Amino acid sequence: MADSVKDELAALDFAAVSPEEFARIVKGLSTKEINEIMRGDLRRRVLGEVFRRMERQFRPESAGSLDALIRWKVTGESDVVYDVAIADGTCTVHEGRTEAEPRTTLILGDAEFLRLVSGNANPVTMFITRKLRLAGDVGLASGLTRYFDIPKA
Repeated sequence: MADSVKDELAALDFAAVSPEEFARIVKGLSTKEINEIMRGDLRRRVLGEVFRRMERQFRPESAGSLDALIRWKVTGESDVVYDVAIADGTCTVHEGRTEAEPRTTLILGDAEFLRLVSGNANPVTMFITRKLRLAGDVGLASGLTRYFDIPKA
């Protein structure tokens, strides 16, 4: 991958990038390119922004009375864990492990995570091909995409 592409991404203000634009960026990158750029500060910034957006892109009308803690473990340069709590029509994101026991845990690499949250991958296909591993409530995990506005690239 050209260093110029990496430099362009490093200079981006991810908070100002629309979900649709983010989906287009992810769609245009190979797994190798994603894994090359998801290092150090850039990785921390990208993951942080994706999880911050989960609260804004949450669809309470779809979640109804759901009360669940979803743990995301993103593997790559290092393991990063975020706990996402859905309860009382709200979505709260916590960086790191909380004391609570998750109802389901999703484990996936950087490229797979970015493809999933940007609408560029099918979670069922990812599970069948073992690019997405699950522990706990598979039914909850299979329905997660309906609780969030997922962009389309």
